[in-house]
Amino acid sequence: MNNSKYKVLIIASHPVPYSAPLFRLMAQHPKLDILVAYCSLQGAEPGLDSGFGVEVAWDVPLLDGYHWVQIPNQSPQPGLGRFFGLINLDLWKQIRTGGFDAVVAYTGYAYASFWVAATAAKSSGTALLFGTDAHELSPRDRTTWKENLKKLLLPWIFGLADTVIVPSSGGVKYINSLGIPEQRIKLTPYAVNNEWWIAQAKQVNRAEVRQKWNIPEHSPVILFCAKLQPWKRPQDALRAFAKANVSESYLVFAGEGPLRSELEVEAKALGIAERIRFLGFVNQSQLPSVYRTADLFVFSSEYEPFGVVVNEAMLCGCPVVVSDRIGARHDLVQHGETGFVYSCGDVDALAKILQVVLPDSECLHKMSVAAAERMKTWSPQQNIESLVQALEKTLTS
Repeated sequence: MNNSKYKVLIIASHPVPYSAPLFRLMAQHPKLDILVAYCSLQGAEPGLDSGFGVEVAWDVPLLDGYHWVQIPNQSPQPGLGRFFGLINLDLWKQIRTGGFDAVVAYTGYAYASFWVAATAAKSSGTALLFGTDAHELSPRDRTTWKENLKKLLLPWIFGLADTVIVPSSGGVKYINSLGIPEQRIKLTPYAVNNEWWIAQAKQVNRAEVRQKWNIPEHSPVILFCAKLQPWKRPQDALRAFAKANVSESYLVFAGEGPLRSELEVEAKALGIAERIRFLGFVNQSQLPSVYRTADLFVFSSEYEPFGVVVNEAMLCGCPVVVSDRIGARHDLVQHGETGFVYSCGDVDALAKILQVVLPDSECLHKMSVAAAERMKTWSPQQNIESLVQALEKTLTS
């Protein structure tokens, strides 16, 4: 302990817009002395995002307001999304000689660098906190052998943590189902920078944005905001929109990816192309205007450990409809009050929700207010206080 502060090394794969505001608040917390160790600077520096299929450099500050270091990556083929894409061997020295009270690893166990850090922490007696944003065992590709392998290995992997930190109540149940006792699991709410999103949304001129989109000011607008990847199931939103056939309504896709051309072709085949808008990749600073200008946000993904786009939409006053595979639904979406939940892949059920809700401006307004109220108790401040509580319990037990 240093001046009654917990000295903590936070390991992150790369800078992202969601974590940077949290790190800034952590740096200001009276009980925390943090150093963030990045295994890569992808995101802060321009680079190809394989999910979007375009070069991405986020247009909000990611490295300001907190102490950080870049750990050299010795991988012969550096990159995210592969086990050997991050091999940051100097994490060993950083942990063994840094005098840290605890290591918090946000780099998942699917990277070699995580195992360097975990081994260094365990061998030096440094408290180790890590977790997952998953809320179910099934992998993204639904392969049985991976699920069976997870059943075998995950109890041992998460057993290495002094405390397992998870971002949702669904995650708590999931980790507990693996045999980890509840007293070693801590819910740290997966939050975005609530104040920023609310402030930015208030400045949006909906009429002006809709004019840019070539959409009438009072037409009902559905938004799909995510990478256009197969597991996000954007085609479900398109087909449900066509089935619902709400008068004078529009569907806007914000995001890029390999399914875009297929969606454009299908929209033409369904005879609705003139009511579909493709915005392509939208950078962080422009997203509040996208959410605020829509009337309803649809998230149809079949694999979504959490889904912070739900946070963003609700903070911007956009009611949400999510599939039952979205992790955020466990804590943020109360069916019929703060949003709607439907069975993933059930296009008819999604279309029915759109038919009933989209023309009902009073219902949409009530849900917008209820969503904003819910987000008051799901914030970065709560995330950090939960982490501090986890550290206190881990280091004093």
